[in-house]
Amino acid sequence: MLWQAVQSLLSHNTDIYMTQRFLTLNGKKFYYDEIAAYSFRNSIPLNGYEAKTLEFCRDWLTGVQEFPIQTSGSTGTPKLITLSRRQMEISARRTVQLLGLQPNERMLICLNTEYIAGMMMLVRGLLTEMQMTVVEPVGNPLALVPEGEQYDFSSFVPMQLQTILQESPQAVEQLNHMKAILVGGAPVGFSLQRELQRLQVPTYHTYGMTETASHIALRLLNGPDAAEYYETIEGVTIGQDNRGCLTIKADITENETLVTNDIVEILTPTRFRWIGRADNTINTGGVKVQTEVVEVAVSEALAELEQAPRFFVASQPDELLGEKVILVLEGKQLPEEAEQQVMEKMRGLLRKFEMPKDIYYSPAFSETGTGKVSRLRTMQKLGLETD
Repeated sequence: MLWQAVQSLLSHNTDIYMTQRFLTLNGKKFYYDEIAAYSFRNSIPLNGYEAKTLEFCRDWLTGVQEFPIQTSGSTGTPKLITLSRRQMEISARRTVQLLGLQPNERMLICLNTEYIAGMMMLVRGLLTEMQMTVVEPVGNPLALVPEGEQYDFSSFVPMQLQTILQESPQAVEQLNHMKAILVGGAPVGFSLQRELQRLQVPTYHTYGMTETASHIALRLLNGPDAAEYYETIEGVTIGQDNRGCLTIKADITENETLVTNDIVEILTPTRFRWIGRADNTINTGGVKVQTEVVEVAVSEALAELEQAPRFFVASQPDELLGEKVILVLEGKQLPEEAEQQVMEKMRGLLRKFEMPKDIYYSPAFSETGTGKVSRLRTMQKLGLETD
């Protein structure tokens, strides 16, 4: 009888929780009991993004134990993997604890919720009972919320944060209200790194992937303690394989060793410096060039322009060198004087064999579903050879 009473009380409390809690999605309010029952489906019109977001929340609220998730495909062919509820809970709780997030604090979710980064923002909010505002994953997500609206936590891709700081200078105060900001999904360029020094809120660059249920390490980008290395979260063991690539073992990986394609320098058992991807090594004239090293110099050189375009470094076949380094810029061709200025700046930062031999222009880069640049599809559009 006592056990039945306890079960009845727990069920009653859960019902109250589901009835009272809600999230806001593109300005529409959805209560958790409505989401769990999907009772609004015939009364509220939904676009595809809204439907996918609410379907994930429904699955979570109704206790689904396994979640098939598509990888972004930014570094290879997209694939479908399955994560357990337990893996996602472990990851979410560690982030919440690390950043000191609390129930009823407000979080802005503006990453694509069909992929792991946006999905895990939802999990963190659901587990912590935070107040979630979800908007479409656009370039400037703050433009989709009421002006001056305050949030305690959010996560962005670098392009979003760059756009916010360029288009909405008043947003600095809005961002500084937050306890923490995460930024991930792509490298943080020189110009964004410089812009982030205007922010007082701790801003962390994440390292992780779909297979690790979001990030397993963070790097502080701003303030006096800004670092060049990543610090692993609790419970993660790192190592290297014979290529110098990072290996990860943790309860998040079900205690299996995950071998990545990322070349790293391990500094301590909990710290590593990311160098680049093993498949981004260019062998030019017998010398190995890491594209990410070149991209750091390109980023610094482009930062001197009034508006720095997006770019990436790649390679093309060359009769003499075997492979040559090339630079692909997004947008219209730079004026000759500006292009020469960029090349001159790069010559002061790079060794001779690291210098791009040609510059190509793409009107608009192809992107993955998470807003990352798809190098493969962009180069195919330009008629350039790909591996």
